[in-house]
Amino acid sequence: MDRRDFLKTSALGFMFASAGIMPGCRSVKTKNTFDTIIKGGNVFDGSGKAGIIGDVGIRDGKIAAIGTDLGVYADRIIDAQGLVVSPGFIDIHTHTDTNLLVAPKGDSRIYQGITSEVGGNCGGAPFVYSDEAWEHRKDREIYGHKAWREIDGFYEALEAHKIGINYSSLVGHGDLRDAVVGPYNVPATEDDLRKMCEILDRQLEMGAVGLSFGLEYASGCYSDTQEMVELCKVVAKHNALYSIHMRNEDDHVLEALDEAIEVARQSGARLEVSHLKAQNPANFDKLPQLLAKIDAARSEGIDISFDRYPYTAFSTGFTSFIPIELRDGTNADIMKRLNDPQACEKMKRYAYSRLERFGGADKVIVAGCSDAANQVYAGKNLAECCAISGMDEWAMIRYLLISEKLSVNQATFAMKEENLQMIYAHPLSMPASDGSVYSPEGPLGKELPHPRSYGTFARFFEKFVREDKILDMATAVYKCTGLPASRIKLKERGLLLPGYAADVTIFDADKIKDMATYANPHIFAAGIQHVFVNGVHTIVDGTHTGSLAGQILRDFNR
Repeated sequence: MDRRDFLKTSALGFMFASAGIMPGCRSVKTKNTFDTIIKGGNVFDGSGKAGIIGDVGIRDGKIAAIGTDLGVYADRIIDAQGLVVSPGFIDIHTHTDTNLLVAPKGDSRIYQGITSEVGGNCGGAPFVYSDEAWEHRKDREIYGHKAWREIDGFYEALEAHKIGINYSSLVGHGDLRDAVVGPYNVPATEDDLRKMCEILDRQLEMGAVGLSFGLEYASGCYSDTQEMVELCKVVAKHNALYSIHMRNEDDHVLEALDEAIEVARQSGARLEVSHLKAQNPANFDKLPQLLAKIDAARSEGIDISFDRYPYTAFSTGFTSFIPIELRDGTNADIMKRLNDPQACEKMKRYAYSRLERFGGADKVIVAGCSDAANQVYAGKNLAECCAISGMDEWAMIRYLLISEKLSVNQATFAMKEENLQMIYAHPLSMPASDGSVYSPEGPLGKELPHPRSYGTFARFFEKFVREDKILDMATAVYKCTGLPASRIKLKERGLLLPGYAADVTIFDADKIKDMATYANPHIFAAGIQHVFVNGVHTIVDGTHTGSLAGQILRDFNR
């Protein structure tokens, strides 16, 4: 080593020591110290601590170092001055599932800074079949892939297809119950429950994040509290997550939260309350009581948190206009009831009661139709649809249900902004989309999803940090990264720490913005400049490179 090389190496060693890091063993003469250095950004590590102006070094898919000045020994230098450098956002509540097989880049997710997400929510996931159910499904193809029976088959299909974001899934209780008990309003027998627990245990061993309930949907709604407790004991054994779309989110939301907490209390499972809301004007003032119940449960020692999308409109199927007791059975059974005068009269009364609680037909948007003849209604509210068709509200709802074979969705404005501010100010809350992967290209671009699928995290920073100033940047980043990672028990993700996976989102805090609308949802969020997924530079200057560096997340700190 000559004097020049000695001085260069010594200076580099001093630089690393000053920054509190250690360089790798590679010679700086033969290989750069880092693959990438993100320089001069406002770095928030995801823990909730204040940011620092500094650099982040990436090597071999991992965060290698963080310091005030990591020099220039890298294959790639990104100038992040004036930008926020954050761990990649984690969406703990999604319904992406098989959409990743159609849009593997994860377009609508990664363009808003999401690098990891959890599917299988609200009781629905694309696997877990009993022997009998599997016999009916095993020869099917799903987006060109052979059907799978359990979570490992689904995960393997995604890995073979390659994906652009990291993905993990909950087990859906509704599908689990369908497979063992069937889609009927009957209690689970002791043998049924034993089988469900065995299947659930196996899925958790294979890498499921936990178990989700969707208690406003058939057939999950037919379970009783004790069935939930016994299943959640299996969840607790694995230190996994119990996620719940509660039995009611409007007139009986307080009682529904009591049930959700009681299941956690009796089972010992960690609880995530999905999309917490006090829905419909008559219930807006119940939110403080909901938060007080959550605080009391936490004080008692129950491990609880909750999530919510930053919009005042929810999204669900038009079948929610049918009372629970008339959703029993198969789709064919429900279609038959829609043509039965006596059953229809009950549905009609229930549908009008829902419209009254929402505040009128103009609060309900028809979110896309498959039948070409119904495209005239897509994106319009129910009152506008009635004006076009000449039908009254119930006749319009019934027509859409029948002509769309029950597969028609709605976006309904039934919440208020002030409650959103209260939710996000709470320390146990986090943003989550309740949406899915979509892409403007291909078959998914023909659908009309809720804008939350494209804009949730951008809107969260745009509105609640920049405009309303409900949160400071450090807290907001924590709610999008470190907090959801801790709830899922992700291993070495969710924080910017040496040795952690290099999932990184770099954005302009002054320009981050949700661009999607209810009428035109397929518009990417603005302000996301760069995204790294497992160290791979996937969004470069706001444009997707086509890289598919996502991984299936099976490794947890349990």
